[in-house]
Formats: sequence, structure tokens, C-alpha cells
Amino acid sequence: MALTEYKRKRDFKKTREPVGKPVPKKIKGASRFVIQKHAARRLHYDFRLELEGVLKSWALPKGLPWKRSEKHLAVEVEDHPIEYEYFEGVIPEGQYGGGTVMLWDRGTYYVYGEQPLKSLREGKLHLLLDGKKAKGEWTLVRIRGREGEKNQWLILKTGDDAKPISAKLDDQSVKTDRTMKRIAETRDAEWQSNRVEGQSATSRFKARIREAVKKKVKEGGRDRRARRGITPDEVPGRPGGPSLPSDLPAAKPRFIDPMKAKLVEKPPTTGNWIYELKFDGIRLIAVKDHNKASLLSRNQNDLSGRFPEIVQTVRNLCPDECVLDGEVVALDEEGRSSFQLLQAREMDGRKSPIYFYAFDLLQLNGKTLVSLPLEVRKNVLESLCADAGNPIRYSGAIGGDANQLLNEVERRGLEGIIGKLRNSVYEPGRRSGAWIKLKCVNEQEFVIGGYTPPQGARKYFGAILVGYYDGDDLVFAGKVGTGFTAKSLARLHKKFQGERRADCPFVDLPSKQNGEWVLGITPSMMKKMRWTNPKFVAEIKFAEWTRDKKLRAPVFVGLREDKKPIDVTREAATRL
Repeated sequence: MALTEYKRKRDFKKTREPVGKPVPKKIKGASRFVIQKHAARRLHYDFRLELEGVLKSWALPKGLPWKRSEKHLAVEVEDHPIEYEYFEGVIPEGQYGGGTVMLWDRGTYYVYGEQPLKSLREGKLHLLLDGKKAKGEWTLVRIRGREGEKNQWLILKTGDDAKPISAKLDDQSVKTDRTMKRIAETRDAEWQSNRVEGQSATSRFKARIREAVKKKVKEGGRDRRARRGITPDEVPGRPGGPSLPSDLPAAKPRFIDPMKAKLVEKPPTTGNWIYELKFDGIRLIAVKDHNKASLLSRNQNDLSGRFPEIVQTVRNLCPDECVLDGEVVALDEEGRSSFQLLQAREMDGRKSPIYFYAFDLLQLNGKTLVSLPLEVRKNVLESLCADAGNPIRYSGAIGGDANQLLNEVERRGLEGIIGKLRNSVYEPGRRSGAWIKLKCVNEQEFVIGGYTPPQGARKYFGAILVGYYDGDDLVFAGKVGTGFTAKSLARLHKKFQGERRADCPFVDLPSKQNGEWVLGITPSMMKKMRWTNPKFVAEIKFAEWTRDKKLRAPVFVGLREDKKPIDVTREAATRL
């Protein structure tokens, strides 16, 4: 029903705007926002917040205010489908809103008070925006219009002044860097631009990158096999298949501590690197020993029972023995991996498809491969996966230009990329820098040490208190009160009850900085908190680290059971 008005105003045989697919109505807490510059009958800016499975939308005739206390009119318009946040192109004349649309800004937002739906109903949304252009605080306030008028709101600049956008930046898309004139001349729309029906965004992304670096890709696949004397039909483990060096050390199929990637600020300028997609799932080591197969997490928990379809496919692989390094993921409708979907599948019993993306081969038929160069291991792995079929998929290189890849990955709303030195050996359990990760979003694990009591209509708890280890000390990082569903609140609260404790596990609570209590947590408030043993690890997405090393606009993504709490430290990007 939320999109009824939107659909009534459009003829989708003439416009390439998205029709909108059914989306479960689930509050996602601090989530995405977009601002689209729209040259319709009058130039204006469309301000949209992702909430309850749609984009809540307002038209801003004068755009955002930039000076503190300055206010502009905001006219509430019909809800738009979530897919609309990617739309940039031309709406044909004669259609509702006909004109040029630019993706002017996008990012994440947070509602102060942590109750976005309640704030919306009450007509006051105090927002923290973290976009490419808009960064800071704004407030949407509903005002009473004359009878028969649409919902009238004001958008006010609250907090500190923001630096106004330059004329050049005002006419530049955050998606394509194009101007309004260029978008109008091109007359393309993301929804039908070189798109094959049913093809995922991830697949389209890979195809475009492969086309752009066609020469490099031709050096891979069959050409690599040809250089090694392997024909396309040969698969490791089959009689007559490719042979490995005879002097490789013997090894039984067993768990191998996964090699780790180092978080870096910028792509390296030297070295022979290949890049793969970074997935948002659970890292697993798949072990096949003749008719037996198992899936082991980073902390050696056996997760075979949770993913029986993957276990069966591993068992059916051609080699008698093998050990694969990879990640189990759930994909959304756009082909993006989503840890939240993976969690929902287990919590709600959903049947969303899952896949195991294999990116390394560590053991094969009695021999260890960890001392071989990465490129050799991946060549053999690619051949091994060729006949595996779903849900096993080979995760190959997508190119060598990290800057180009990062731009495309960010546009697609993907997690980031992993860089690997082409000739690197596999270093179990190490973070040597031979593998690196470049993120498009800030996200990492944190240890839960307690929670605040619930307020208003919320049940079970208000926010979780999270931190990380510095040596043997659990250091407080912030409160996380958004990103929960009713089921996740109940599930987490039940877990917490089994690990209750009387004292605070954080070494630095309560504490003062610049004469003020950190995050307003006073000694009297400490008495109201509920504490838990630091046994649970949560995946948290956030805008940035503040100067006092606290999380800004954190959002709960899911509970992780594949990492030991003591191994959770603060991830700080380094320079190579």
C-alpha cells in the first residue's frame, strides 16, 4: 500500500523508473539516505530516507540549509521504492516528475532517540547525515498547512554550520560524476542500461570490469591453463588431470587457521596485486576427507549442521581430499552479500539461497599447497570448482586497478575489495600484509559487555554496550541502539540472561573526557545498566570513529559466532 500513490502517477511502459518490489516491512534503524537533484517543471532536490521497506520522501525547493538555524521548506511526497535510491537518468516528458534526475548525494543517516518510526509519527526527525556532500545534523519538523495542502515540513540546520556546496560540486553526480547536462544528453537509466534480465548486480559489475580490463582477463582462465599445460576439460583429482609438484609436503585434510587481511587506508602503489570482491558473510574452512565433509569457522566451530547443502556439494567434489578457504553468504535481490540476510535465514527459518564462495585451495589429495604461489593455487581451485555447481562458486580476480574497482564497488553498494599479492604463499593465522582489505563501509566486530534498560514501546533492552580488547582490557567503544528487529531483541536478551554478572566488564566506565561523562554515562546511570560476561561478538556498522575513539552512528548488523571475543581488537587502517 505504501507505493500505491507512487505507481498511480506513473506509466511504467514509458518511464524507466523502478516499479518497486515487495520488501518486508522491517525497521533497519540507521540506514541509507539519498538526495536526488531533479529538474522537473521546477528544479528541486528530493530528500529520501530508507525506512520501513520504502524511501520516505520530501521535495526541497531550495535544497538543504547550511547555516545553523536556517530553515527551508520540505514538502512530503509519496513513498518511493527502495530501488529508487540508485536511479539516475531522464524521466520522459508527460510522465509524473518528467525531467532529469541526478544522484546528488547518498550515505547513511541516524535518528537521535533511536526510534525513527515514532519520530516520524510525532513529526520531528532529528537527523545525523553522513553523506558525500551532506555531513552533520539537520531536523525535519512537520508544520500545519492550509486545508487541502500536502504535508508541509521544514528542514532546519541544527548543530554546527556546514560548509556550503560549491557550484561545481552542486552539478556533479556522486554516482557517475556527470553534470545534469551530461545526464540529459546521455538519456540512460541504470535500470535498463546494458542489463540482462535476471543478472545480479554483482555479475553485471564483474562483467563490466572484465570488459574494461579485457586484455588482462584473457591472460587468465583458459590462457593460464594453456601456459600450465591444462586443458579446459581437466579437473584436479581426476585421472589424467593436472599434476602438482612432486616434492610438495604431505598433509592430511584438516582445519587450517585462515590467513588474515590487513585493513589499509589506500590501495598500494607498488607490487603485483590482484583484487577480489569482499564478502559480507561467514569465513569457513571446508574440509573433504573421502566421504566425509565439514565446515569449520575461524574459531573451529563446526557449522556443518547449519549449511547441509554446502556440505553435500563439498562431499561430491572430484578429489578424494581437499581443503578450501572461502565464505558462506546470502545474496539479496541485487546480488549483494548480506550478513543480515544470513542471520535472518537462521533466526526466522527463511529459505533464502546461500552460496559458498571459494577463494583458496590449501590441501589436495595428500599434499599441502600453502607454500605454492597464490596464482597457482587459484588456477587449480578454478578448475576444481568448474563442475561443482551451486552452492559452491569460485571467487576469482576482478581486476588489478584498485581505484577503479573501489569506485564501482561503492556505486553498487558492495562491501569492498580484497587485495592479494599474486605470488604470495598462504600464511595460516597471520596478517602479514600480503593480503589487504579496502572497505567502502566501516564495519567490524565488537564485544558486548552489557545493555541499557528498554524505553517507550521497545521491549527487552534499549541499546547494547560494546567494546574491544586492548591487551587483556575490554575498552568501551559505544552504545548501539539501532538495527534490531523484535525477534533479534528477544533472541539477544535470552542469551544475555545466561551470562549476567554484577559488575561492569569495561575498564573505562564510567569515565570523563574534557570534564564530561563519556556518552553521558554517569555513575548513577551505571546502576541502571545490566552487565554480561564478554562472551558475545556483534558485527557493527558505523559512520566513523570519533576523536575520543567512540563509534558514531553505530548500527547492529548481527551476532557473530565465528570469532573469539579475546581476538576482537580495534581495526585501524594502515598505510602500506
